Amino acid sequence: MRIIEGFQLAKSALTRQPLAELYSVSPSVEQRLREIFGAEIDPEQAVRQIISDVRQRGDAALVDYTFRIDGVNLTSLEIGKQSVSSAYREVNQELVSALKLAAERISYFHSVQKDNLCKEFSVQGLGQLIRPLERVGVYVPGGAASYPSTVLMTVIPAKVAGVKEVVLVTPPSKGFAPPSTLVAADIAAVDRVFSVGGAQAIAALAFGTESIPKVDKICGPGNIFVTLAKKLVYGVVDIDGLQGPSEVLIVADEAANPKYCALDLVAQAEHDPSASAILITTSQHLANEVAKEIERQLKDLKRQAIAAESLENRGMIAIVSTVDEAIELVNLYAPEHLALMVDKADTYIDKVFNAGCIFVGEKSTVVLGDYVAGPSHVLPTGGTARFSSPLNITDFIKFINLVTIDEASLKQLGQAASTIARAEGFEAHARAVEERLKTD
Repeated sequence: MRIIEGFQLAKSALTRQPLAELYSVSPSVEQRLREIFGAEIDPEQAVRQIISDVRQRGDAALVDYTFRIDGVNLTSLEIGKQSVSSAYREVNQELVSALKLAAERISYFHSVQKDNLCKEFSVQGLGQLIRPLERVGVYVPGGAASYPSTVLMTVIPAKVAGVKEVVLVTPPSKGFAPPSTLVAADIAAVDRVFSVGGAQAIAALAFGTESIPKVDKICGPGNIFVTLAKKLVYGVVDIDGLQGPSEVLIVADEAANPKYCALDLVAQAEHDPSASAILITTSQHLANEVAKEIERQLKDLKRQAIAAESLENRGMIAIVSTVDEAIELVNLYAPEHLALMVDKADTYIDKVFNAGCIFVGEKSTVVLGDYVAGPSHVLPTGGTARFSSPLNITDFIKFINLVTIDEASLKQLGQAASTIARAEGFEAHARAVEERLKTD
C-alpha cells in the first residue's frame, strides 16, 4: 500500500480521473462474451442486444439468456410466497434476528426523514403535492453470493415512502434465489420476487414482460452489465444512479487507533479488487503503524487475494500537515464513505461538503453503516457525492406543483406574463392571458 507525503502530491493522487474502467472488462469476460454471442462484441453492444431481445421476446428472452449466461434452466420466473416462507428454514436464526433489527433501524431512520423532508403545503394559491411512485424495481446481486442487506437498504425506504408495489429481481443460484435474500425480501415486505438477473432483468423491469411488470424506477447495484443496462434504459424509467466500486476515506490524527484504521481499510478492500481504501493522516507514526497492521490483518483473511489486490492497486496512505488540509482533500475526492477518526471529530462536520456518508469518531465503523445503523447504504460513488445524494425517501416520491390563480392574482401577474410571452415570440401564450384580463 503506497504512502504519499505532502498535500500537493496527495492532491494530485486524489484528483478523480474519468471512470473509463467502469465499462472495461477482463480478457476472460471478453472471451465469455464471444462464447455467448458468437462474435466479437463489447459490453455495451451486448447489453443493447439483450435489451432489444427482451423488448421483443419477453419471458422467452429472459429464460434464454439465463441459461446462456448463468447456466440455469428456469422453469418459472417468479418465486412464490410459499418458497419465500420456506427459505426461513435454510437461514440461521441469528441472521434472521440481525436482519430484523437492521430493518427496524432502517425503517425508523427513513420514517423520520419522511416526516422532515416530505411535506405538502399551500400558500397564496401556490402549493406542493406529494405522490409516491406506483411501482419500483429493485435489483439485488446474487449467484454465488447473497446480499440481504441490499434488499433491506433499497426496499424499506421505498416502502416507507409509500410505493405501492416493490418488485425484486435477483440472479438464480442453482435455479433458486439465495435463501437469505428471500428472507430479507419477506422482512422488507417485497411484493413480488423474480429469479432473473443481469442486463436482461433490468430490461424486463424497464419495459415489462408477460411475467415481470414494468416499473417506474430501478434501484440497486450490480456488475458492469447491470450498470450499463440501467444507463441505457434511463429515460424509459428512472434509476437511482450508476454505482461504481465501493470506497472509503479515513481522516485520522496521531491519537487514532491504528488497528481500527487498518480494519476499516481492509474491510472496504475485501468488497472488490476495484474498491478504494484511503487513509489521510497528520501522523507519520500512525501511517507506519497502519501499514504494518494491514499486513497482519491480511494474513488470515478469507478474501485475502481480493483485499490485497485492492490495497495494492487502489489503496493509499497520505500524510499531510493539518486536519484542515485533510478535509480539503476530502472535498476534492468526494468519497462514498468518510470516517473522521480525529480529536473532536464533530467539529469538522460543517467543513465537509462532499461525501456520501460521514462516520464520526472511532467507534463509528463504516461496517455499521453497511448493515444496521439506519441510513441506506446505497451511496454515491466515483466522486458523484459532489452532486448526488444517498438513496433516500425523495427517490421514491414525486413532487407535483399546484397553482390556483384568483382574480386579484391574475391582475397582479397577467400583464407581466403577457409581456414575457410576446418577448419570446409566443403570441398565443400572450392571448391566453390577455383574454382573461379583459373585463366585461
